[in-house]
Amino acid sequence: MIRVHLTISGKVQGVFFRTHTQEKAEEFDVKGWVANEADGTVTVVAEGPENKIRDLVDWCHGGPSTAQVNKVEVDQLPYTEEFDDFHIRY
Repeated sequence: MIRVHLTISGKVQGVFFRTHTQEKAEEFDVKGWVANEADGTVTVVAEGPENKIRDLVDWCHGGPSTAQVNKVEVDQLPYTEEFDDFHIRY
């Protein structure tokens, strides 16, 4: 089990990136959250099996068809098992 912190930049706000990320995370059975940031990026914090986290990270490099992802920064963090689900933070 691993935990990652993603910072996703590009045209990623106003394109339902958070909603699609939540759907993908639930599909991959990954826990955590996604949020828009004031600087125009999207942040994802996710925990789960390494292969499922890699699937989510791979998906974030493209995002939904309405997005244009320029960069995904990935930082691995200590696994904490603090989440019960995957949700959107507002």
